[in-house]
Amino acid sequence: MNASAKPQFLPALVLAAGMAATVGTALGFQYIGGYIPCALCYMEREPYYFSIPVAIVAAVAALLKMPAWLVKAFLVIVLIAMLIGAGLGTYHAGAEWGFWPGPSTCSTPVNAVTKDAGNLLNDLNAVHGPSCTEAALRVLGLSFAGWNVVASLILAGIAAWGIRRKA
Repeated sequence: MNASAKPQFLPALVLAAGMAATVGTALGFQYIGGYIPCALCYMEREPYYFSIPVAIVAAVAALLKMPAWLVKAFLVIVLIAMLIGAGLGTYHAGAEWGFWPGPSTCSTPVNAVTKDAGNLLNDLNAVHGPSCTEAALRVLGLSFAGWNVVASLILAGIAAWGIRRKA
């Protein structure tokens, strides 16, 4: 493929890889690190789950030399999703810092998980996920939600770069 034939291929590929790495990191912290996500954390992942396949389709469309407007349309979808993700992360981080209240659906931290199958149904009603207003971990002053804002804005910038590239 001639590199100048479809300049949206590289941004689409970088987006797919970057979004997969971002959500993969979140899943790693959850399943390897033991950090239980709150309701907002799960919601912040949805733009990634939606956009990864869209970015892959954009990359394949560019590789197959589909019309540039079509590839750019896919990148616009990813751009919008990443801006929504940044907005969700900003809301979540602001709730963690106490700038505004978090959603009423978020609860207090998990106290225990049953090991008795007989109590499973009772525990489903009694045990709740972690609070959306308490950061589980801060790295360089940012919580997971704060880092999601940074990642989402970087990925939105990559999508914008791909959209602006001349076909």
